[in-house]
Amino acid sequence: MNRRLVMPLAVLLPVVVLAVLAFNVRVPYVALGPGPTFNTLGDVDGTPVIELEGTEPDPTTGELVMTTVGVTDNLTLAQTFLAWFSGRYGLAPREQVYPPTRSKDEVKAADHAQFAQSERSAELAALHYLDMPVTLRVAQVADDAPATDLLQQGDRILAVGGNTVSTAGQVQRAVGDTEPGSDLEITVERDGSEEVVPVTVGERPGDPDKGFLGIGTEETPEVPFTVSFNLADVGGPSAGLMFSLAVVDKLSPGALNGGAHVAGTGTIDSDGVVGPIGGITHKLTAAEEGGAEFFLVPADNCAEALSGAPDGVRLIEVETLEGAIDALASVTSGGDAPTCD
Repeated sequence: MNRRLVMPLAVLLPVVVLAVLAFNVRVPYVALGPGPTFNTLGDVDGTPVIELEGTEPDPTTGELVMTTVGVTDNLTLAQTFLAWFSGRYGLAPREQVYPPTRSKDEVKAADHAQFAQSERSAELAALHYLDMPVTLRVAQVADDAPATDLLQQGDRILAVGGNTVSTAGQVQRAVGDTEPGSDLEITVERDGSEEVVPVTVGERPGDPDKGFLGIGTEETPEVPFTVSFNLADVGGPSAGLMFSLAVVDKLSPGALNGGAHVAGTGTIDSDGVVGPIGGITHKLTAAEEGGAEFFLVPADNCAEALSGAPDGVRLIEVETLEGAIDALASVTSGGDAPTCD
């Protein structure tokens, strides 16, 4: 006689309820994991990631790959468990990525604004490294500030305290290092004439030990070509270093990567200073899966990178654009370079 086993309803019902909950209840977490990668020397859908118009780019070889972190939102309880169990993804409270005071569209817009700023900074850092002309000007002067009625919008800034400056960061540091209440000479070009304008430095709001002028500055490339960045639907500031390296590579002879597959990440300012980013372990995973031989790691991310370093990928510690270029020249020719080890 065939017998069918019948599960008692008292046992079956809780199982069904748990299954329904697991696949339908949303949890306040997001999954973070390896995101898409892009060769900044290559194309996406037939369009160069970085395009030069008005000059012939130098031929490039190998890859300079920017890495990203993928974010999966609107997770069910079951998806959350699977993401955690896989070991490939990390979980973070949703409010860390999408603050409750801002809509998802507002977060996306802010990410895109950061990305656009990283493109501008990357271009400027590359041009400064290559000693190409960039004009530094006063973009605005605040009301009732130390520089009000002394400096003017459009003034070209040549020197601060007698020291030549060419970047916004150099101005900020020079002013910040000046004791509040003391006079500081700002050399500008105005209406075709050079002038030395003494300004009594004020206290920086929120940091009274630092000097403050109350001006905003802007840097404008003065080159006979344009640089266009053609990646869409990518946000955040962490592509800056790889973008800057690609611009330098396209505007200078030889291959910065020695023909190797190099990946990396890091913010950059117009001075060429490389800053830390988030999600380094996920970016390393994406780089390894893409075949990277070397990975450029911002110095402040080295400890975290070592905790998830994949086999076969050499971690190169970088602090500046110039340092990254020097390190690549060394390691791709068989030499040494600063590493995270």
